Parts: sequence; C-alpha cells; structure tokens
Amino acid sequence: MRHNMKTSRIYSIIGALVLAWCVASGASAQEKSTFTLMSLNVDGLPGKIFVFNVNPDGPKSAGSERVSEYLAKKDCDILCLQEDFNYRWEIWSRLFAGYEHDEWSGGVIVEEKDIDFAHLQNLKFECDGLNMLWKKDVQDTGYERVAWNQCFGKFSHDFDDMITKGFRRHDVTLADGQKVVVYNMHMDASSGRDEQKKNDARDKAARLSQWRQLRDYIMEHLDSRPVIVAGDMNSYYCRDSVKTQFVDAINASGKATCGDVWVEKCNGGSYPQLDGEKPADETLDKILYINPIGGTQITPVSFTIDRTGYQYEGKPLGDHYPVIATFELDRMQTAGIEAAEAQGREQGVAYDLRGVVQDKNSMTHGIRVVSGKKVLSR
Repeated sequence: MRHNMKTSRIYSIIGALVLAWCVASGASAQEKSTFTLMSLNVDGLPGKIFVFNVNPDGPKSAGSERVSEYLAKKDCDILCLQEDFNYRWEIWSRLFAGYEHDEWSGGVIVEEKDIDFAHLQNLKFECDGLNMLWKKDVQDTGYERVAWNQCFGKFSHDFDDMITKGFRRHDVTLADGQKVVVYNMHMDASSGRDEQKKNDARDKAARLSQWRQLRDYIMEHLDSRPVIVAGDMNSYYCRDSVKTQFVDAINASGKATCGDVWVEKCNGGSYPQLDGEKPADETLDKILYINPIGGTQITPVSFTIDRTGYQYEGKPLGDHYPVIATFELDRMQTAGIEAAEAQGREQGVAYDLRGVVQDKNSMTHGIRVVSGKKVLSR
C-alpha cells in the first residue's frame, strides 16, 4: 500500500513537471517573430534599345550605386527587386557583405551579330529583371522562375513583350527557423499616353491573364506556409480586377485568406472601387499576403511608401518608390507538424509529427496528421 502511494506521489510530481514544461513550451511556441520585406523597381533598363528611347531618365550606373547604398541602409530582411537589368553590379555593390541573392537572368544587351533584323517581331530578351536578396541569416532553399503565358507590346505599349516577364517563387526560412513562401514579379505596363487615348485594352487583358495565372499557380502549390506576393504589378484597383480575380477568389476558395498590406494599413481596410477614383497614395507596387487555412499565420504590422528617403539632391532615385512591409509571424506551427503535413497529403494515411506512417486503428492519444490535416486523437 505504501509502495503504491509512494509511486503515485512520484507520478504526480512527474506529471506536474511535465505539465509545467508543456505550459512553458506553449508560451514560448506562441511568441511572435517579425521581419521586413521591401519591393522596389530599380529602374535598371538602358536608355535606348536600338533607336527606341525606353529609359532616358533612368538612374544609369551612378544612380544605381546610390540605389544600392539606400538598400543597404534600410537593412530589410528580404528585398524583392524588379528591372534589375543592365546595372546589376552597381545595384548589388553595397549588398554583398550582408545579403545573398538569387540568379541574375541577364540584361537588355543588344549585339547586332545575334539579331535577326529580318524578323524583329520575334525578338525577345531572355531576362526577366527579377532578383531577390535576403540577409545572410535567412535561407532561400530554392526558387522557380515562371514566365507569363500572355504579354503584349513588342515595339509599343512599353515594350513588355520584348522581355521575358514573369514571377519567381522562393522557399524562405527566416533567421528563427520559420518558413514562408515569397513571390516576386513584374506585370505588363500601360503608358499614360495609351490610357488617355483609351488604347490600353490589350494591356489590361494581359495583366488580367497574369493575375489569374499567378493565383492559380499559388493555389496549386499552397501548403501550410504563409505566402507573400510582392512586386511591380502595374495595377491600380480602379483599373484592374485585382480584388475580384485574385483577393476575393482566394478568400472564396476555402483554402486560404488573402489581403493587401497597403489596403489594411493605409486605406482603412477598404479596397478602391473598380472604375472609381484612385487614392492618392496607391502605387503600382504592392505587397499582398496569403494565410493557408490551418497553417502558419502571418499578420501585417506596418506599410511604408518611402518617398522622402528614396531621393538624391531632391530628386527620386528612380521612377518607383520603395514599398516596405513589416510582418508578424505566429510561431505556434512547429517544423515537425509542417513536415508531417507535407508528407500526409495522401488520402487516408496518418503520420506522427516526425512524418512516420501510423496505424489509425491503434494510434495513441496526441496530434496526428491525416490526409494533410492535423487531428487530435484521444
């Protein structure tokens, strides 16, 4: 009898210690981590392509070095760059010490011996102008480059179809081990001249196709990680169906929720109306975020359009201003659960948190992953 009582007391003490450890671990697991992401079109096109003036007022070499100085000073965790074409080394010059980067796809470089002047309508540069940089304590475990299915404008309409525009998808592990997916992109443009003349219908159609392609690709590859969508979208809510075709469509899927950081932090949570007035501070550059249902959650903390800092001698460094978002990430999701979810998509198969297949009929109590969903067995 005494032995049983003594044993019971020992079990009680052990249980209390385990409970205390669980509570402490739970409190730690619910801590929030924050990180910053900037999107910037660095305006890196050359002044001319053949006889066409495509960027006469661009920053060129000296201005691109100032852009690099600015980027290094801002010290963001992730930098999503667009139009990183002909001034690659100048843009990266101040960033090598603190950042890693993905693959540079080349510049808009014309060598006459390689040009088929009899068929200029087929001319297309292989570069996409996209590049992402991340601090050295952040890891990029892989990326994919995808071209748009539809573009418009070869020697007009901002020359969009002369370049292989598209998006890049990055698998990112933050400094604290949390995982996010980042999409960096550049969509078709519309010139002010074509807009005034109501000659931009094909530009709008190309962007609509790109938004749909991007949406479908994201949803096809969605898992338990939150997604950030950043870049030069060349889109205003008043002229492009971004809300209905992208934001609302994702929210209606039942698989994820989607929001725009500028809308939530700068525009009172209200999306501008299609065919309505454009708010004064809405930019063509946007940062959106997507939270998978049941997965890790991400929350925007702030959004900044840096018009004052991005200047030299009173003039902007380029034709776009940087947009910067700070995010808070819920750390309750563990790497074990994520790994098990990644493996547990097969219908009806159960895994433990190490990703080991379990017999559903003999599972002990605890969390399991069945058909990609976390299940508490009692």
